[in-house]
Amino acid sequence: MNPGIDLQGTFIESLKDLGLSQGLAKAIWMPLPMILMVIGATVGVLTCVWLERKISAAAQQRIGPEYIGPLGLLAPVADGLKLVFKEDVIPAKSDALLFTLGPIIVILPVFLSYLIVPFGQNLVMGNVGTGVFLWVALASVQPIGLLMAGYSSNNKYSLLGGLRAAAQSLSYEIPLALSVLAIVMMSNSLNTVDIVNQQSGYGILGWNVWRQPVGFLIFWICALAECERMPFDLPEAEEELVAGYQTEYSGMKFALFYLSSYVNLVLSALIFAVLYLGGWDFPVPINLLANLIGVSEANPALQIATAGLGITMTLLKAYFLIFLAILLRWTVPRVRIDQLLNLGWKFLLPISLVNLLLTAALKLAFPFAFGG
Repeated sequence: MNPGIDLQGTFIESLKDLGLSQGLAKAIWMPLPMILMVIGATVGVLTCVWLERKISAAAQQRIGPEYIGPLGLLAPVADGLKLVFKEDVIPAKSDALLFTLGPIIVILPVFLSYLIVPFGQNLVMGNVGTGVFLWVALASVQPIGLLMAGYSSNNKYSLLGGLRAAAQSLSYEIPLALSVLAIVMMSNSLNTVDIVNQQSGYGILGWNVWRQPVGFLIFWICALAECERMPFDLPEAEEELVAGYQTEYSGMKFALFYLSSYVNLVLSALIFAVLYLGGWDFPVPINLLANLIGVSEANPALQIATAGLGITMTLLKAYFLIFLAILLRWTVPRVRIDQLLNLGWKFLLPISLVNLLLTAALKLAFPFAFGG
């Protein structure tokens, strides 16, 4: 396995060569990944919003944004600037503290979850041993903020939207966690880097999507429900609830809700790519390509190219999934709230349990094929 490039070690050693102490070099390094994470997630969201508009326009045989920058690329930036300068209104009879905390509690766990997403062997900001379950735990915090926002708005539509968000999250988090647990069982690790490494070596044939086809579908459905994407956008159904828990929000607080929904979509696509599509792994094994062109795996140029290719592959897989999510929004009708809850509790939960038990049985029977 190609160990890749240790960016943290290389950066710290470079600063030490300039005469800085070990402690100071580490202090300079610490905020850089966090700043990079916020910038990267924001750029990813702007790209996602632009794609949403262009794909929806194509689905409806329209042009979409054209004149705000080349091909309308600056339209998401214009939206952001508009929301920054809009007046921040707090309803007179609302709970001002909870009203303000709601959007913050919604967006913070999503940004923190980006710490465990690996883009390469050493291209991960938080290489923690329990990375996958950390993401599941952080995802369960978000509905608290949504419920808080709905309750504090003193608006019946907002309250209904918050209650729907909490009920929807409870319905889909358990099947989501069970599908992830099946992957963890096959990989013998909760670490996202280990999960990708377990899929590498055989190219596209080694990816978990082939060994976990049922878990793959369960995870995708639950991820769409967690992100409140069509056909599961019941908490903010415009025809029924105006804008759900966002009804009374404006300015930057509304922008945080808007941002969190797209940040969560990009995050779910990245996690999906890591768990089921081999993460940074190329469809054809890199060592095979290196041998074909006669380049040693220890070659520094090859290591740099592999790191760049890993980031590209992770993003390509994630944005392919985002494309599917956007396409679903404009082709599938919204389900009713009772249908949504029945799907979660009566269909996905038992199937995810059976899938987990079947994975355990197959792991015992065929340890080589199922990560024993």
